Amino acid sequence: MGSKLIAQETFDDAVQENITEFEMDPEEAVREAVQQFESQGVDLSNIVKAVRQPASENGQRQKHQILLTLDALGKAVAEWDLAELPAQLVSFAAQCREQLAFRSLAGHNGAYPVVFSACQLAWADRDLLLQAFSTLSALLDGQPDLVDSAGQELLLRALRERREDAELTLAGIRCVRNACVKHEQNRQDFVKGGILPLLTGALGRHGRSADVVRAAAAALRVMTFDDDIRVPFGHAHDHAKMIVLENDGLRVLIEAAKAFTDNSGVLSELCATLSRLSVRNEFCQEIVDLGGLNFMVTLLADCMDHPDVVKQVLSAIRAVAGNDDVKDAIVNAGATDLIVLAISHHLANPQICEQGCAALCMLALRKPENCSVIMEGGGALAALQAMKAHPREVAVQKQACMLIRNLVSRSRDFSQPILDMGAENLITEARAAHRDCDDVAKAALRDLGCKVELRELWTGQKGSLAQ
Repeated sequence: MGSKLIAQETFDDAVQENITEFEMDPEEAVREAVQQFESQGVDLSNIVKAVRQPASENGQRQKHQILLTLDALGKAVAEWDLAELPAQLVSFAAQCREQLAFRSLAGHNGAYPVVFSACQLAWADRDLLLQAFSTLSALLDGQPDLVDSAGQELLLRALRERREDAELTLAGIRCVRNACVKHEQNRQDFVKGGILPLLTGALGRHGRSADVVRAAAAALRVMTFDDDIRVPFGHAHDHAKMIVLENDGLRVLIEAAKAFTDNSGVLSELCATLSRLSVRNEFCQEIVDLGGLNFMVTLLADCMDHPDVVKQVLSAIRAVAGNDDVKDAIVNAGATDLIVLAISHHLANPQICEQGCAALCMLALRKPENCSVIMEGGGALAALQAMKAHPREVAVQKQACMLIRNLVSRSRDFSQPILDMGAENLITEARAAHRDCDDVAKAALRDLGCKVELRELWTGQKGSLAQ
């Protein structure tokens, strides 16, 4: 994807030039403009790649359809036309959901104040407010910067005052989630405003609603993200601790899981959130004590054919295995065989291979007894097969190298069997192909008893030879 950006107007002018100057038909004109800009390294992800409506009789330029719809919505809001407002909200939301370029263009042309005003206008009408929140959620998807403090307060107020209404709660939570993805300040503002107890409360109050449980779990997880590149240090760790210590988050999430034993989508979402909350030893142990490990292992066994679920469960197991006592509980629960099976069953999936190797790596760390179980279960062979299947995936290569090292660092008897599987060549190849693998690959080779040649890297500066 290119790093250069252009305005929608620039793209539209290029399309019109292709039509008028080069007599192209509209579709060809758009294709040519796209090719022209992309060849120059321009990022067109936020650009509407369509021809504007023809000029009006007075020569005034027409707008893209999304802006015409926004105008109609703005008119209904300005005139307090409650009869027309629902249809306009539905139409605008539908177009926003079609693609980011549509909602980006609308956002740059004043859509947020219009939709926010629609939410205020609809406050006393439950069904209309539901539609207004749905439209706001669609607009905010990928555009968290649009939200202001008034919008934050409106959403918090709705989640407090309409907490018994599952549908409104769901719509409000989706708005909050979209407002917080890749936006650290919004996260901090919402947390200060009291969003965490509202989210955990929604999980308890509407624990039979699969949609609410998934949305609330996802929103809690977003509060623990550190994904805003504009902020050097976020509050992800602090928010995770607040969810657990101040809002009983682990118990609430695991209790919610009990109502959805046959719903892999909900359980996968809950696993993903639990993994984000496993930031302290005692939290990992609490997840086990509350029965979280049991449902993870059962879910992995029951949903082996569902790669998205498998990936989330492996990630969660990897996270809770940060506690040494929990490592033993995971192994005793029979999870190692399931992890190896997951890697083998989804050998073509690099993310599952990465997470599976990482989970085994954690289980092997400082635990010779666990290393024996992993070796007997075929864990080393599975890791090497993953390396062979994904030579270009640096994350797979690194995790597999780290697993091999952990298996042999305190159990030298495993070195020769692993070497007999072809480990030395695979690890050497990983070291040569991926600079990020150099340290872990070198450590794995050294602990396997292989001769390790130190590579010298020329940095281009005098006296700058580095190993």
